[in-house]
Amino acid sequence: MAEMKERMLRGELYLPGDPALAAEHARAQELVERYNATPHAAQGERDRLLRDLLGEVGEGVVVKPPFRCDYGRSIAIGARTFVNYGCVMLDVASIRIGAACQLATGVQLLTATHPVDPEARRLGWEYAEPIALGENVWLGGGVVVCPGVTIGDDTVVGAGAVVTRDLPARVVAVGNPARVLREIGEQDAVAPTV
Repeated sequence: MAEMKERMLRGELYLPGDPALAAEHARAQELVERYNATPHAAQGERDRLLRDLLGEVGEGVVVKPPFRCDYGRSIAIGARTFVNYGCVMLDVASIRIGAACQLATGVQLLTATHPVDPEARRLGWEYAEPIALGENVWLGGGVVVCPGVTIGDDTVVGAGAVVTRDLPARVVAVGNPARVLREIGEQDAVAPTV
């Protein structure tokens, strides 16, 4: 494995222009372009392309195009998760999404980051930190999840929030930066009718 790819996978500073990384990125971009161009009626082909692109895809996963990612293989999506239009997953580090999650339009999961040191940034160095969403997480429209964040099971993040720190399970969080508004409790229970 190339040195820069090894550094990237370890979460260390690396240079993204490395030939091995560039080849993996090009492979992913070809699959992303084909995925986004596949007609709605060709759902089987779209599903096959998604499984070729991503590291893990559970049963019943829906990802609405357009969808964007860097490498794809670092992304795992649990069963019955729904990803709406315009999602961006910068998967320089791993992105793990639990089962039965809901990601609204325009959600961004951003593992990639850059040094604060201006000279290192000028030279093109970058690094990444993983993102993890528990099961049954709901991210509202336009939510941005920053590098290194973990969101606990059953948590709801309101539209437009920027999640800069970990969020516990079973809370509602809103704002920029996102903060816990309240816990999810009995007041939120509904009795669906069929």
